[in-house]
Amino acid sequence: MRRLVVVLPWLLLVIVIVGFITWQKMQVPKPPVAADGVKMPAENVEPLIDTSRTGGVVSYSGAVEVAAPAVVNIFTLQKVSQQQSLPINEQFLREFFGDQIPQQLQPEDQNSLGSGVIVRPDGYILTNNHVIAQADEIVVGLHDGRKAKATVIGTDPETDLAVIKIELEGLPVLPFKLSGNAVGDVVLAIGNPFGVGQTVTQGIISATGRTGLGINTYEDFIQTDAAINPGNSGGALIDVAGNLIGVNTAIFSRTGGSLGIGFAIPAQICQQVLDSILQEGRVVRGWLGIEVRGLNQNNPLNTESNAGVQVMGVLKNGPADQAGIRKGDIILSINDQAFENSNQLISYVGRQKPNSEVPAIILRGDEKLKISIRIAERPSSKTGQFLPVPQQQPR
Repeated sequence: MRRLVVVLPWLLLVIVIVGFITWQKMQVPKPPVAADGVKMPAENVEPLIDTSRTGGVVSYSGAVEVAAPAVVNIFTLQKVSQQQSLPINEQFLREFFGDQIPQQLQPEDQNSLGSGVIVRPDGYILTNNHVIAQADEIVVGLHDGRKAKATVIGTDPETDLAVIKIELEGLPVLPFKLSGNAVGDVVLAIGNPFGVGQTVTQGIISATGRTGLGINTYEDFIQTDAAINPGNSGGALIDVAGNLIGVNTAIFSRTGGSLGIGFAIPAQICQQVLDSILQEGRVVRGWLGIEVRGLNQNNPLNTESNAGVQVMGVLKNGPADQAGIRKGDIILSINDQAFENSNQLISYVGRQKPNSEVPAIILRGDEKLKISIRIAERPSSKTGQFLPVPQQQPR
């Protein structure tokens, strides 16, 4: 009995220590696995900041040192005719003139600048679709001075994301931050503004879940006051631990320069687009076949409840039509997910797998109805072009 009394406290201490170590290991994010089975880098947990002086943070150089090597400069080249009014192309010119093409008719090179983020060690890079759209040649410049030509793996104009690939070894990689963000978090934007070279700017997250800006079809932006300027497009927005929070894509500006309102595509959407392109060769999204609007869209002074989204049109024989949804119905929820505006509903449905069946609650007149909808695959956009809202400029 006496031996048991002596041993028991030590046994309990060992159990507590083992339990604490196990709990700590459970808190460390596990490395995610990509759609093709490749292990991705795990999210960094510890902030990489310098607090050597009393009174607060004096430097974010640790986070920059980790993240900056994975942010690249992107140079694109597009051949354009110097005389756009002539309905001829270079092949025709060469057939007609041979190698003696008149100087004024020769195509000239048009260069543009942007940024990108290496997200896999085998050379896959995320950038904005508008950075590489219509490019005849793409060259990637690394932080260590190396350069390589890139090939386009896939694009998604509806989120303004693109995946390109370079064939180099020993590439640094930025891990996705999938654990969520909060307004007020310190963030750093890394890119190549105005082509001056890699630049870091600092700010905070000003808002999350920004929609209805008219920039992309699918919007769920992180808003930041970290300076974003032309050339920053496709660059990284990181946290103080060196994780990729999002890809910088646009600014709100009256002058063309940064006014402290920038937008980044969240890492969750970036990962979804990357996985879908690698697995399917394109981005697969859910679709209902309806036109919708928020209840207060045309009357912002309305003080009544704005819960739900009104159906303004139903595509014949589409998923919503087959489920019995009619024009004028108000969709209150899908899969217990409520919606306050049309962008929330469009984004949510787009994340659902085609052919999945989801419950929905709609309001028809004064009657609430429970229905089941089979999600279909969204048809691909023919043009991939969307009209921007004035003063909101992609960067």
